[in-house]
Amino acid sequence: MREQIRDIQRLKHILDAIQNIEIFTKESNYDSFLENKMLQFAVVKNFEIIGEAAYRITKELQKRNPQIQWELIIKFRHVLVHDYYNIDLSTVWRAIHDKLNLLKKDIQLLIENIEASENLQI
Repeated sequence: MREQIRDIQRLKHILDAIQNIEIFTKESNYDSFLENKMLQFAVVKNFEIIGEAAYRITKELQKRNPQIQWELIIKFRHVLVHDYYNIDLSTVWRAIHDKLNLLKKDIQLLIENIEASENLQI
C-alpha cells in the first residue's frame, strides 16, 4: 500500500505546478498562447494538478487558510477536466496573470509556516 501524501507535499505539488506555468508562459503573450496548442495543454494540465492537489488538502488545513480560494481552485480543475471540450482560453490566460502570483505567495507562506512548526516539534 502506498504511503498517504501529506498536506505539505500537496502544497509543494501546487507550487511546482505554478512554477511550471510561469516557466512555460514566460515568453508568451495572449496571441502566442492561442496559437500554441502544446502550450495550452501544458498550462491546462498544470492547472489540473493544482486543482487536484487542492482538493486533496485536508479540510482542516483549508479551513485554517481561508485566504486561499480552495473551492474556486477545485471548481476550475473540475471544469478543465470534465468540460475539456468547452475550455475558455481567455479564462485560463486571465487565471495565469490575475490569480497565479497571489496563489504562489500564499502557498509559499503556508509551506514556510508548516515547515517552521514542524521544526519546532522536533
